[in-house]
Amino acid sequence: MLRKLETFIIITFFILAMSTLASAQGLDAFKGKSGNIEIGGGTAHIPVMKEAAKRIMTTNPAIRITVAGGGSGVGVQKAGEGLVDIGNTGRAVTEAEKSKYGLVSFPFAIDGVAVVVHKANPLHGLTQTQVKDIFAGKITNWKQLGGPNAAIDVYTRDEASGTREVFWEKMLSKGAIIDSANVVASNGAMKTAVAGDKNAIGYVSIGHIDDTLKAPLLDGVEPSQETAVSGAYKVTRLLYMNTKGEPQGLVKSFIEYVRGPEGAEITKASGYIPTK
Repeated sequence: MLRKLETFIIITFFILAMSTLASAQGLDAFKGKSGNIEIGGGTAHIPVMKEAAKRIMTTNPAIRITVAGGGSGVGVQKAGEGLVDIGNTGRAVTEAEKSKYGLVSFPFAIDGVAVVVHKANPLHGLTQTQVKDIFAGKITNWKQLGGPNAAIDVYTRDEASGTREVFWEKMLSKGAIIDSANVVASNGAMKTAVAGDKNAIGYVSIGHIDDTLKAPLLDGVEPSQETAVSGAYKVTRLLYMNTKGEPQGLVKSFIEYVRGPEGAEITKASGYIPTK
């Protein structure tokens, strides 16, 4: 018994030591460096960007990193025009955007986009056809789906949103979204809107789903990291960091950090699946 306990303690100490070493190695790239990094664009990326920035700035006070949203379209435009160092997108940049701005892309996470409703909504699942009909305005009352007799309030994102683009292409098969849909500006705003409206339906990145919302099964499949990895859940995408030309210096170090072992831990803790 004593020998087993000693073995357990040694193994635990070894794991903790290796974890600390790996963490230090990730942040070592910033030692002695100073300067600013401006990041903007996709809102799904924000939890990962903020946590990475916090860790880097905590250990390196001479480095300042600012993180803003705005959507994938803003990420492309601002990175392309040199207004930010890293422009985030929830979709691959188009060939036209690459050609116009000379953008270079760095995927770091796999994400899914899921339908969400108010947590008090009694429905446990929807089919993709039902989702298409709701967003097209063909189904307008929860009663038509076995729910309460109440009009459905549809929420969507603006056209600069990469989340909207993936939802529109893969969930709605490029189908219509009714003109009366309420438009919100970010994943965070969508969470707030749906959590505050008992009759709402909207969509967010899987990484943004928490106990303030309900994410119904889609054709019997739970939207989650695990089902996205297995391929059972189909409405998925990559999250990208984009730079104007090859990144240099501090920006290069930041991108390598996010795509490295510690960045992968941050990505996973934020609800996404690291690409490495």
